[in-house]
Amino acid sequence: MAINIKSLLQQAEIYRSQGLLQDAEKKYLEVATAIKNSDNIQNKNKLLKAVKKKLSAVRKDNEDVETAPTSPEMSSHVNEMIKKLFSFSHDKTNEEEAALEGAIALAKFGQFEGAITEFKKLLEKESVGVAAAKNIIRCFMTLDSIDAASTQMYEWESSDYFSAEQMEKIRSFFDEMLEKKGIKRDLAASDLPEEEEAVEDEEFLDISAVAITFDSGPHKGEQVELDVSFQSGNIISLIISSNDEHMIENLQVGVKLEDIHFYSPIAIFRGTGVVSAKTQINSGPKKGDYSVDIKIQSI
Repeated sequence: MAINIKSLLQQAEIYRSQGLLQDAEKKYLEVATAIKNSDNIQNKNKLLKAVKKKLSAVRKDNEDVETAPTSPEMSSHVNEMIKKLFSFSHDKTNEEEAALEGAIALAKFGQFEGAITEFKKLLEKESVGVAAAKNIIRCFMTLDSIDAASTQMYEWESSDYFSAEQMEKIRSFFDEMLEKKGIKRDLAASDLPEEEEAVEDEEFLDISAVAITFDSGPHKGEQVELDVSFQSGNIISLIISSNDEHMIENLQVGVKLEDIHFYSPIAIFRGTGVVSAKTQINSGPKKGDYSVDIKIQSI
């Protein structure tokens, strides 16, 4: 229980440092509840008083949020905390997988430059190198830096970073993302891998976009298509504009989405998913927008 409380406090501090005051308030309330329900904590009343003091401060900050200054970039210390706390690898001994998920967490918080730096550190790691490369492309495309993405692709194609088979996967992924933006790229490349090979080699197919049919709310009956910003296994992340209030309202944590079309480079699948997280981005070019995670349940 003590470890859980410490983790919740750290997460609350990260949310507060990023101006995600409502999220911070929820975490502090979770901490207070955990303390009240625990019989094994020394100085229980003193700790609870300290948490309530932090909670009051967050609520006051929330009242002044319109005039409060914001920092465009987080400190390296906060970045490190995000990488550690928001990496969800079930196998904690797999350091490379945890590092990949930590970098994805940075991107979800709008720290794209920091995320790209972390992804690049993983390019030569056999188990996560291709996934890191794809996420670098995702970062550039999210930033609408198509030239930077193309330059990066040229660098990889001109070097021995990846095997021919790995490079084909990355190239196919990049071309799919360009096609979504209505751009075609000329390449002197071999044919794409056969569908059977792609399915066998990838634990989870790359999902480039989804089409969600809502069964409730203002978008009931509508099919809304959204690009996938990041992916980690069966978790996909979408960025929702802060202007689309109805969409944000529909995608509450815990909501099950019964009819989703998943678009991959080789096929379109139908399946279900559940909204597993929703965070407002408070810095960078996507400031104010929301990062929404959907856990794929069936496909």
